[in-house]
Amino acid sequence: MMIGGPLLIALLPGVLVLLVTWLFRKMKWNKGIRVIPSILTVMAAVVLFYIGYVEVRGFEGVSYLFLSVCLLLFAIAAFIIAKKPVR
Repeated sequence: MMIGGPLLIALLPGVLVLLVTWLFRKMKWNKGIRVIPSILTVMAAVVLFYIGYVEVRGFEGVSYLFLSVCLLLFAIAAFIIAKKPVR
């Protein structure tokens, strides 16, 4: 549960970030606006990493670290989607 919980919790905001980025791309907005969800997700991942590593520590902190790594992976995928050229 220590690994599965953060992974499942990261799925909801991660899929939401991917969906918002895809919608921004579909609406043909400029790249500056399309990368905003991925930048905000990276910021959230950094904050969660800090909380897990510095504040909480131990086994509970590892769950924060898993959550932050998963969010970081979703942010990278959203950034790739946002940087694709619009047809």
